[in-house]
Amino acid sequence: MAENIPVGSTTAGSIAVAAESTVATRMSAPPSFDVADFPVPHGREEEWRFTPLERLRGLHDGTAAATGEGVRVDVTAPDAVTVETVGRDDTRLGRAGKPVDRVAAQAYTSFEKATVVTVPKEAALSEPVRIAVHGQGGTAFGHLVVELGAFAEAVVVLDHTGDAVLAANVEYVLGDGAKLTVVSVQDWDDKAVHVAQHNALVGRDASFKSVVVTFGGDLVRVHPRVAYAGTGGEAELFGLYFTDAGQHQEHRLLVDHNTPHCTSNVVYKGALQGESAHAVWIGDVLIQAAAEGTDTYEMNRNLVLTDGARVDSVPNLEIETGEIAGAGHASATGRFDDEQLFYLMARGIPETEARRLVVRGFFAELVQQIGLADVEARLIEKIEAELEASV
Repeated sequence: MAENIPVGSTTAGSIAVAAESTVATRMSAPPSFDVADFPVPHGREEEWRFTPLERLRGLHDGTAAATGEGVRVDVTAPDAVTVETVGRDDTRLGRAGKPVDRVAAQAYTSFEKATVVTVPKEAALSEPVRIAVHGQGGTAFGHLVVELGAFAEAVVVLDHTGDAVLAANVEYVLGDGAKLTVVSVQDWDDKAVHVAQHNALVGRDASFKSVVVTFGGDLVRVHPRVAYAGTGGEAELFGLYFTDAGQHQEHRLLVDHNTPHCTSNVVYKGALQGESAHAVWIGDVLIQAAAEGTDTYEMNRNLVLTDGARVDSVPNLEIETGEIAGAGHASATGRFDDEQLFYLMARGIPETEARRLVVRGFFAELVQQIGLADVEARLIEKIEAELEASV
């Protein structure tokens, strides 16, 4: 059962066998492209109980409509990549998964044009694909598809900036043996609202790595989901978030092990500071009866820098077969490690700098997962700027 974790506590979440109980992976309405199939949420539903609905600007109840200039999408890609703007009737849309809540369904029902980025089979890109989504005010609904052919390799940077109210669906479709790394950065202005569902469909022996980085925005809710289209698939989901005063940042994940002999690893870390800073992390892993040989682990860590911040961290693991290689999860929330601070200060490092070193070390393993020097440097600078405000 989900629970609010007080500062300084640790929880290992709940493990359930589907025949005996249910967890968050089965509590919502069935996935659907039709917004009418989802009731308007009231905040008591399991998938909405942590989200301040009044701050969604009508994305959840149908009152939001596309207004203003919305967002501008610019794609910079190597020559081998095909970039298209397509209509709603394009058959490549919707293959990675259906919307699982009303906002995602509203986004799918409401977008006019979608961006499709295609990496041909066996192409190994030497430069990343960069997709810049810049808010220009108003409300917008978006749809993006990134598809890799068999044995292709690519890195994609999805960068969100500016001010907007945006609901979007993002699809990643990996052919057999393909390797895709996606870095999704939410660096919005202070008043932005962003709700997105990310669906990844991982082919046979394919590898998918997602790095989700969230700094800005008034409310950001990102829902990464992974399913497998063949055996031998690998998924790594990493996340980094820094939640400031008044911000609501929510990351809800589902790894659906629906195919035998696939692996997944989830590591999300967050830091919070300021009054009413609120971070939510929901990690769901479902191992279906057919998914024998699954190996999975998920972990969430949170570092609270000041009083007044709140963290809700809920790992869930649902297992339908006993024939697995391994499965586990963990969650912890706490303040600075006094022993680390003492160790650094005893060696002549001032307290302020010692605190910064602790936070840098806390995030270091995730920043290094990005593998792009310019993006890593930008994120380190952003972390430094956040720390300047807290110490």
